Amino acid sequence: MSTRQKIKYVHEGQYVAEVSVKSMSRSRLGAYDQPGRRLKLDHVREALKVGDLKAAARYGHVCELKPVISAQ
Repeated sequence: MSTRQKIKYVHEGQYVAEVSVKSMSRSRLGAYDQPGRRLKLDHVREALKVGDLKAAARYGHVCELKPVISAQ
């Protein structure tokens, strides 16, 4: 069994967070999630939803999405 780090992106409103999570692999069975991964991502999503960027930043990088050009 091996453990790998993966990057997951959580998008909520005008913000996106880049969160590092662990994934475990069992030879032929494929990868499965580490316990608590979903909870971690849910905490980040909720923090972004209410605008608590400091709390979201505890789990990874937080960026603000901003339109650059419009087709209008």
